[in-house]
Amino acid sequence: MLVQGQIVDIPNKRIYKGEVTFENGKISSIQEKEHNTNQYILPGFVDAHIHIESSMLVPSEFAKLAVTHGTVATVSDPHEIANVLGVEGVNFMIENGKKVPFKFNFGAPSCVPATNFESAGAVIDSNGIKSLLESPDIKYLAEMMNYPGVIFNDEEVLKKIAWAKHYNKPVDGHAPGLRGADITKYINTGISTDHECFTYEEALEKLQKGMKILIREGSAAKNFEALIDLLPEHFENMMFCSDDKHPDDLLINHINKLCARAVAKNIDVFKVLQVACINPVKHYNLDVGLLRVGDGADFIVVEDLKDFKTLQTFIDGSLVFDNGQSLIESVSFKNLNNFNCSKKEVSDFRIESSTKKIRVIEALEGQLVTNELVENALLNDNNIVSNVDADILKMTVVNRYNNAKPAIAFIKNFGLQEGAIASSVGHDSHNIIAVGVSDEAICKAVNLLIENKGGICAVSEATEKIVPLPVAGIMSDKDGVTIGKQYAELDTMAKQLGSKLHAPYMTLSFMALLVIPSLKLSDKGLFNGTDFKFTPLEVD
Repeated sequence: MLVQGQIVDIPNKRIYKGEVTFENGKISSIQEKEHNTNQYILPGFVDAHIHIESSMLVPSEFAKLAVTHGTVATVSDPHEIANVLGVEGVNFMIENGKKVPFKFNFGAPSCVPATNFESAGAVIDSNGIKSLLESPDIKYLAEMMNYPGVIFNDEEVLKKIAWAKHYNKPVDGHAPGLRGADITKYINTGISTDHECFTYEEALEKLQKGMKILIREGSAAKNFEALIDLLPEHFENMMFCSDDKHPDDLLINHINKLCARAVAKNIDVFKVLQVACINPVKHYNLDVGLLRVGDGADFIVVEDLKDFKTLQTFIDGSLVFDNGQSLIESVSFKNLNNFNCSKKEVSDFRIESSTKKIRVIEALEGQLVTNELVENALLNDNNIVSNVDADILKMTVVNRYNNAKPAIAFIKNFGLQEGAIASSVGHDSHNIIAVGVSDEAICKAVNLLIENKGGICAVSEATEKIVPLPVAGIMSDKDGVTIGKQYAELDTMAKQLGSKLHAPYMTLSFMALLVIPSLKLSDKGLFNGTDFKFTPLEVD
């Protein structure tokens, strides 16, 4: 079989008319040849760091959407399902991904649980990491979020890194804001990447010290604008990633959008494509073709090198997307879950207090980091309640693995004027997380999720809307188009309730992520992510 077009030779920075011939899944020849076809042929896009689970789709359904945007492979950390189901969850992702023609490359989740300050559904210790890394299906040690453990020589953390070195597999980093001597020590343990940089200066320091920097643009965390000016000079050591991509966003675009935005800034297209297509394959030693004779026939045909609209996607020579239609078919699978808590009472969300001041989490648009504020407490019958007028709303994290008292905090910038929103996608342990204007609304939303054993929902006095997530409480068993539309409807309802956030559910899901500073809430209490310890809600 052959495809004609303008062939984009990234290493040699050359574009020429020609044809690509392939058979038995491999490229057999690439020849210059005159023709009248103006479409462009280039290697497929690779998302260099993503949690497939955050799309709320199982891998096989994620693939159906990703190929429509020219993505042929991902570097995927199954950390989310591992925190719910352990190694069994990792194996589910691998096996489901193998059922479709797409190149998932899974890592061994390094931090399950992410910290000791929250309740997760499973534990993967250094022995578990060793057994995972032994498998050829596991390509790398996934993001080492426990950077304090690295810096302070935690024995288990260092054993996990040592096993990755033993099996000659890369180690991914996660070190938001880490600078100076601390980042030097972190890098010197063998950690080679970071996708958490949120300033130009931070990323530049890490690049200068030998790290590869991933420019992340997901549904919640958006660092493209802060980091893109580094690409022209450092393109050999940078990659693009989503980290977390919600289904409605995945319906619209993927890595192709980052390429279009970079080219729109007049950055050399060959440098952009090296970042998007070449660097992840080289760094992670992926079995993904790079448009060379003898490579796997993993390539795409795009309309132009400006918008990168995908016309066709080939993986191992199979046409998996053609002129608007994904050719990957849905597959059957068995749902796995771990959801063991009972319904709550309104009184469970009451905070008896006479305090005048409280610590408040300030959520920031487009960021995973938060600020710590001190604000006036609003009391009603000695219960600290949501202050809707000041946009200081009550928030809860509820342990979904055991019956326990809900943890309570307050948060600013969600903007709800009525009702509540809730999710069992709560990074990293995936307990139930909710925010609302009243204890009654919060309780209603939490119980809706408990009844369905997972999902995302919005409630008002008159309406309840839920997208059930029966696979580990974090993924749907439906197709991507269906879930993308359902999620978009729920997102609209959250905004009708008053939220001004671009992605309220994605932002909500990170408010329990303790490894990102500065103030977060786990099922065990309010947590200072800068000092890495619990902190009281009440301020003396």
